[in-house]
Amino acid sequence: MVIGKPGDGGIITIRPSASHVNKQHLQQFVGISGANSGAKGLSLNRVVIPAGASAKAHRHLGSESAIYIVQGTVLTRYGEKLQFSIVNHAGDFLYIPAGLPHQPTNLSASEAAVAIVSRNDPNEQEHVELIEAVPHIHR
Repeated sequence: MVIGKPGDGGIITIRPSASHVNKQHLQQFVGISGANSGAKGLSLNRVVIPAGASAKAHRHLGSESAIYIVQGTVLTRYGEKLQFSIVNHAGDFLYIPAGLPHQPTNLSASEAAVAIVSRNDPNEQEHVELIEAVPHIHR
């Protein structure tokens, strides 16, 4: 539900009533986008990674990502060959530079991980590029 009229100079409220599966194969609740609010330089969404699930490996062409983990523990592989990794927990803020390949995985077998994701791109799903994931070697 959109409250307000994009472009009239007033505040726009977005109340997402449903989610969809995005290109990265994650459940996404669209908050702010160019399409629903008239935003020109940002997007803001709630993303859910189901228990034990991973996103498809991907990069965001031309847009930086700022992420706040609301719930859960997430392992993110990153780098050209996804050769690096970091584990983040609820309460962590992450910054992902534009174009950096990455692949988040929810480390919980029983609870979803939830994050608030902002990008400096009002049409951010149009600039997602899926990449071939390199198998993770468990050590």
